[in-house]
Amino acid sequence: MSEKAEKPLHELLSRSLVDIYVGPDSTHWILHEKLLCYYSPFFAHTFYGKDKKASSTKAFGIPDIEDGPFELFVGWLYSRALRYPDSESDIGPLLDLYLLSTRFEMEALGADVVETVRAWYHNNETYPGLRRVQYIYSNTDEDNPMREMMVGAVARYLTLSERIPPHWDKALRKNGQLAVDIIRSIQEWHLEGRSVPDARDVSLERGRAEGKVGFSAVMDGESNMSHAASQEEVDGEEHAENGQNGNGE
Repeated sequence: MSEKAEKPLHELLSRSLVDIYVGPDSTHWILHEKLLCYYSPFFAHTFYGKDKKASSTKAFGIPDIEDGPFELFVGWLYSRALRYPDSESDIGPLLDLYLLSTRFEMEALGADVVETVRAWYHNNETYPGLRRVQYIYSNTDEDNPMREMMVGAVARYLTLSERIPPHWDKALRKNGQLAVDIIRSIQEWHLEGRSVPDARDVSLERGRAEGKVGFSAVMDGESNMSHAASQEEVDGEEHAENGQNGNGE
């Protein structure tokens, strides 16, 4: 069965408008009601209710979110597009936008954000830093698409690294769920047994590379991974280890 085709923008730009007040300063946004409710079940319920009848209330306040992420949200709503990040610092606002997508029950927006973030890390040959991962873990539930993408990337980063960065070592000891999720992600690779070292092997190396004995150590300096990833980790280490939940901006 094919997916239902989305309605074109011009069909959603009805005369009916709603007033949205955002943030502690109540920044005023005037949005097309039909467009907003078409993409967001959250707003559809807010303005139409369970009986799907239009409410006389045409205003809604959201004081606990910031103006920046909501501006990105409005941009996506009217264009169905996201601006590609110029640098790692642009990832933070995108993660805030992602959290809005979960709050507003907008799977399409969430999927677009995950794809944009994934593409940026891939194209720049780097990985999500600990502060980014902790921020998502602090604000999402299990089996979340952004979680899965980030933990899958981190699993690859740690597996291919010769040393464990100190802040990752500390974080994994404290956050058992993150450690378990990394193992689950590795299991999903479905590696062939012959490609994985066997600790039961009778040989001295037990299937490891020559000269490798015992567990990998915590790194003293930079790993052989990309400089961008290592520097981002170092910059966010103090922030992450203090257990803060901000996006690092």
